Amino acid sequence: MEKMTSQLAIELEDKYGAHNYHPLPVVLAKGEGAKVWDVEGKEYFDFLSAYSAVNQGHCHPKIINALIEQAKTLTLTSRAFYNDSLGVYEKFATAYFGYDKILPMNTGAEGDETALKLCRKWAYTKKGIAENEAKIIVCENNFHGRTITVISMSTDPDSRGGFGPFTPGFITIPYNDLDALAHALEDKNVAGFLVEPIQGEAGVFVPDEGYLSKAYDLCKAKNVLFIADEVQTGIARTGKLLACDHENVRPDILILGKALSGGVYPVSAVLADNDIMLCIKPGEHGSTFGGNPVAARVAMAALDVITEEKLAEKAEQLGQVFRSEIRKIKSDMIELVRGKGLLNAIVIKPKNGKTAWDVCVKMAENGLLAKPTHGHIIRFAPPLVITEAQLHDAIKLIEKSILAFD
Repeated sequence: MEKMTSQLAIELEDKYGAHNYHPLPVVLAKGEGAKVWDVEGKEYFDFLSAYSAVNQGHCHPKIINALIEQAKTLTLTSRAFYNDSLGVYEKFATAYFGYDKILPMNTGAEGDETALKLCRKWAYTKKGIAENEAKIIVCENNFHGRTITVISMSTDPDSRGGFGPFTPGFITIPYNDLDALAHALEDKNVAGFLVEPIQGEAGVFVPDEGYLSKAYDLCKAKNVLFIADEVQTGIARTGKLLACDHENVRPDILILGKALSGGVYPVSAVLADNDIMLCIKPGEHGSTFGGNPVAARVAMAALDVITEEKLAEKAEQLGQVFRSEIRKIKSDMIELVRGKGLLNAIVIKPKNGKTAWDVCVKMAENGLLAKPTHGHIIRFAPPLVITEAQLHDAIKLIEKSILAFD
């Protein structure tokens, strides 16, 4: 086979792959810690972290070793049988996050689907809502994945256009609006409120302080489940183990994914207490790969790394450094800097026809990878293992790239 080049890799994907992504023209071949290298050997800082899946850094030795060792012995049994890793993982994870039960899945979208099913089942078996009448409140500009049911509650025209008919049963309200939530909760058929503690895909939209705790209290007063999608914000990204921890909120249903495996393997999970989780009975939900031995061992190693390397504390400290330094950049292209921990964004004001995409292309040329969202926002989320010295080097590259348009 001919030698792989960036151009060849891009051509192959274009010819043989579905056109459901629009990547930056960078072809990566290697990753270690906070850095990645393309097929020609050029080095970059990774400031996307696979949408926060690689919080523990690329190819973390402890996580990779867990993967290799388990893969040598047993990879998959399905849930038709028990295996010797799953129970160990379930005990570990429930203690780690403080819940009675965990339901293991593979992807974030599956985690969200699982939470929706769990909430509806609880509504009919515990809350006493009439069959098929349960409603779940969601927020405008949410992103919970791209399955049919999940896009049914999306307000993004790109996610929805041409994919109907949609799944009913959702009430959409503005994000960060407690009055709208209180009004929606008056409906007796509301079973749950599904929310991202910070809207990542919407451009790292951080709600007002107190929003989550007050929303939780409003839900409790109406016997409605508070469901947190922490697929992107969880696992130390925002400076706490979970973004909900900033307001001492303990979700009734917690959805995790991405960094649950350190980006090494598809692992997601839904956590809840017995009263909710045991509403689902054998045969009512599952996944061939969910809870497989490799996933179990990888997830435990990934969570150990978070604790051992104090990555939540590190994200909190370095996030403050990042926002403070970026705000010092003197460019009228920077409209706003916002974020929590190491989940941050810059709102870009187009200049001379140049947009956030152009800034990202320029940053890639200069050795830093990030991706625009919603056209005018750039999200910055490096692996949490990045050192302070590396962070300062990366900030210089961001500054150089933005100032190139002045």
